[in-house]
Parts: sequence; structure tokens; C-alpha cells
Amino acid sequence: MLSDTAVSARTAGRPREFEINTALDAAITVFTERGYHGTSITDLKAAMGLTAGSIYKAFKDKKAIFLAAFDRYKQVRAALLAEKLADASSGRDQVRTILHFYAEAACGETGRRGCLAIGAAVELALFDADVAERVARGHAVTLAQIEGFLETGRADGSVSTAIDIPTTALAVFSFLQGIRIAGKSGQDPGRTRAAADAVLTLLD
Repeated sequence: MLSDTAVSARTAGRPREFEINTALDAAITVFTERGYHGTSITDLKAAMGLTAGSIYKAFKDKKAIFLAAFDRYKQVRAALLAEKLADASSGRDQVRTILHFYAEAACGETGRRGCLAIGAAVELALFDADVAERVARGHAVTLAQIEGFLETGRADGSVSTAIDIPTTALAVFSFLQGIRIAGKSGQDPGRTRAAADAVLTLLD
């Protein structure tokens, strides 16, 4: 579902929802590669395949496009992760899945492009309350998800009962954020996966 910063796709004379989502996917790429301040409306117009008039009919301004792109990015990534997690059979497997999910994203073109959410945290969260709220909410959701995996693992015996769950969850979360930053300089898939597996030893 689109952010409340985007006008309804069914409003007369405005792009349909599938067109908006396609355009937002293009905007995600531009914002991720260039950053918020380095991206112009001209850049977005070219990438999104929309005229300036269409952009301003759908969005109030560049910030509104960014917030909608951020929401779309988080939605798509969450859906992809959920698909991977469906095959996890234990709490430990769930932690391994999310570690590998982020480790794989740190490789190749996706890795060099970076993470829109991390970019927003670094570039905008300190100065913009709307972005800060989204970043904080996203971090809280991920931390709670990891803590849930650890609780499941402790219950099913795949995670040591000796670990401190909040502390271990923060350590795992920190790896997830850090590996995406490391990916900006280009990383080998074998090494990122091995690093993810090394983090799993925290659960022993």
C-alpha cells in the first residue's frame, strides 16, 4: 500500500497504482545511488518515466516522493524476506535466514548501490522528523523480529538458553546494517555468507 504522502492512484487524471509502484521502484534506485540531496526532480522525472506534471499530480514534492519510495522499499524487502523465512524450521534457521538475506544483498550491483533505509538514516534522520520516525520504526520492527526468532530458538532448543536476547538481537541487527554498508565497496558472496555464519556462533 502506498504511503499517505502519495495521492490515491485512482484519482482522475493521475497514474494508476501499478504505474506508481513501477515509478517508485525507479525512484528507489535513483535515491539509493545518489542520495536524497544529490537527486533532482529532473533525475526522478527521467527515471520514473513521468512528466513533471504527472509527478506533481501524484506527489506534493521531492520529499513526498522520497517518503513514498522509502515505504515501498521497506514493503518490498519485507515481502521478500517473508518468503525466505517461510522455509525456516527453527529459531536458529530464522536468524540464519535473515543474516543470509542481508549478506546476499551486500553483493554485486545491489550491494554497491546500497540500502535506501540506511542512506536515509545517515543522510536525513537527524534533520527530518518524518524520516527519523520511519527509520526508528523500521529499526524497532527488525529488532523485535530478531528477538522473536531468538525466543523461538530458545524454546525449540536451537539457541542457547544462556544468551541475553536483547543484547544478542542488537548484535545481529548491527551486523545486518553493517554488512549493507560494507557492500558499498563490493563484497564477495562467499565472504559475506561466511561472515553471517560467524555471527550465528553468538547463539551457541
